[in-house]
Amino acid sequence: MAESEKKIRCVYRFRCAAAAVAVLAFGTVHAQAPAYPGKPVRIIVPYAAGGNVDVNARILGQKLTESLGQQVIVDNRAGAGGIIGSDLVAKSAPDGHTLLFIAAGNHTINPSLYPKLPYDTVRDFAPISMIARVSLILVVHPSLPARSVKELIALAKAKQAEINVASGGNGTAGHLALELLMAMSGTKFRHIPYKGNAPGLADTIAGQTSMMIDTLSTSLAYVKAGRLRALAVTSQQRSPLLPAIPTMAEAALPGYEAGVYIGLLAPAATPRDIVNKLSNEVARFAQNPEIRQRLAEQAIELIASTPEVFSAFIKTDIAKWEKVIRKAGIKAE
Repeated sequence: MAESEKKIRCVYRFRCAAAAVAVLAFGTVHAQAPAYPGKPVRIIVPYAAGGNVDVNARILGQKLTESLGQQVIVDNRAGAGGIIGSDLVAKSAPDGHTLLFIAAGNHTINPSLYPKLPYDTVRDFAPISMIARVSLILVVHPSLPARSVKELIALAKAKQAEINVASGGNGTAGHLALELLMAMSGTKFRHIPYKGNAPGLADTIAGQTSMMIDTLSTSLAYVKAGRLRALAVTSQQRSPLLPAIPTMAEAALPGYEAGVYIGLLAPAATPRDIVNKLSNEVARFAQNPEIRQRLAEQAIELIASTPEVFSAFIKTDIAKWEKVIRKAGIKAE
């Protein structure tokens, strides 16, 4: 046998052996790759228990426990407008076992309110899916002589910042919805920030303040009892709970839209297959007719989206509220 032929056969045998080793190694890696989830999943809710976001998280957590085959635990880490819980998730291992259940209002408003967040709102999270939309409603005390948004705008222009408006605090969804109203209508109201929506709503019901933009779910009972007058909802569509009440866009301000959006995120660098798996689970959750009806009674509309759509929404919403906050000169409390 020629020397050159021996060398060729030697090289061939070496390559075959190397290929066999590679195949075995590849198969071993895949065989050892753990299935997701491999342990209990923790959903961080960066707000106190009992609110709309927390309620949604607990219902979703129960359904995910059933579908994923692992316990899904809701962990409330309230404080600093959602920053404490969000930071915890941003710095967690990107393996899908620690998730963030956020109100997109806080998530997309905070970058403009707080110049030095401990995380980057876009870079440090992997959006999974939008989950729900919570409508806001513009309500006034019955003593205020305005029965429509147009009448309210005319009254505000005549009174020159004399109408007191309650909110749950500087930079909250209700406050920014008010700022958007003023920017689009050329009016000026007197903003009265409270430490939470509940005391602000109580004073509006009592007539200590004249107006509030509150979540529909908490104001609905007082509207039906005649203790508050509803002028408009801030969503793109009318609410089935109050079908006679127009949207702000219909009533006077085309293009006006504000609300609280709820969504699920993971730490950045979470594997794409895990993100897609969770997104698909949220889509199934959002189509459950029993859950949809249950939450609709609380003025919560279930929605679902792809990770790409949610990511685009976050960026657009950050830019939208940055303009409002900068123009109004709003500072965090």
